[in-house]
Amino acid sequence: MPDIVIMIVQAAVATVLFFVMMFGIGFILNMLLKTTWFPMILFAIVLIGLLIWSPWDAESNPSLDNIGTYTAIYYLPIIGAMIGAYVSGWAINALRKGGYKMF
Repeated sequence: MPDIVIMIVQAAVATVLFFVMMFGIGFILNMLLKTTWFPMILFAIVLIGLLIWSPWDAESNPSLDNIGTYTAIYYLPIIGAMIGAYVSGWAINALRKGGYKMF
């Protein structure tokens, strides 16, 4: 029973950490490149590449079958990071509409 609790806490911490990390990276990229949704597109491209071409076992060939090797616990931080990338674009968009020219 305590192992499950530890895994849940680790998943929650990882999800929040990835959310904050992608929000920060996305916010900085949006400020520097003057784009709004570039981090979201970049994250999706990198994520698709990692899911397809990084299998867990070395004998597997890179293919879409590798996505099935991940369990739900691996998808939680990925979803948190995707939400962080989206929120960074939304925040930059809201700041620009609010009249802040530096963003």
